Amino acid sequence: MKKILITGANGQLGSSLKERKDKFTNAACMFTDIDTLDLLNEQAVQDFFDARKPDVVINCAAYTAVDKAESDTKNAKLLNASMPGFLGELCNQHNANMLHISTDYVFSGEANRPYKETDAANPVTVYGKTKFQGEQNLQKRLPDALILRTSWLYSPYGGNFLKTMLRLGKEKDKINVVYDQVGSPTYAGHLADGIIHVINRWHETKNWESGVFHFSNQGVCSWYDFASKIMQHANLKCHVQPVTTEQFPTPAKRPPYSVMSKTAFENTFNYTIPHWQEGLAACLKRM
Repeated sequence: MKKILITGANGQLGSSLKERKDKFTNAACMFTDIDTLDLLNEQAVQDFFDARKPDVVINCAAYTAVDKAESDTKNAKLLNASMPGFLGELCNQHNANMLHISTDYVFSGEANRPYKETDAANPVTVYGKTKFQGEQNLQKRLPDALILRTSWLYSPYGGNFLKTMLRLGKEKDKINVVYDQVGSPTYAGHLADGIIHVINRWHETKNWESGVFHFSNQGVCSWYDFASKIMQHANLKCHVQPVTTEQFPTPAKRPPYSVMSKTAFENTFNYTIPHWQEGLAACLKRM
């Protein structure tokens, strides 16, 4: 039986994996978060590895407060840049594999076609820069790591765009949402299903795929389109008004275009990623 360590277990993706833990083939899952395993306490993490000896680590832990990271650079660096490298080093020592979650923010968002894994990273925010440093640090310590970049994550858990829209849709008659930022919303449940597929496939074939892959739901929309669909699906009468990014300034610059090509993931793992509208319907049904 394979032992799987899942970090960041109380976050959106970690919670979605926990909900589906029975879908892992012949595996014992160990779910940890800061209250059970502080990943910045290197001795505690070393002791955990020595005692539990995981076969694979799924690292969902990260500093994800994009705007706050602009001023809280120290903690963003510790969690996003340093910690993945240290986890990779321990995996190397213990002959374990590692699947690490990264982000579309490693790109500048200035492209006019879906980003491929081979495109040069050019992050423009502290969050994006620290996440890209984390990818590099991990690959230095554990060349066989598998990195999955995702985007616009939402779920029934924690704080996210979907839950904010549902709340505002009940409270207000009209809201403003930017229309000039385009990407692919990703239901954390579908990302969790994809990760489980990768782990089960490795279990069956004994072939661990390494490198960087992109995983977000298929299809493209703006935040305005996404908000409009949320209101429609949830039968909320709130009117969504399109506005520009300039009208809605934030501390961290948002990528205007963060669509990623998923072809490499689908071909490598023989997997079909669902459309974002399927993800929205599935998440709302789950809620």
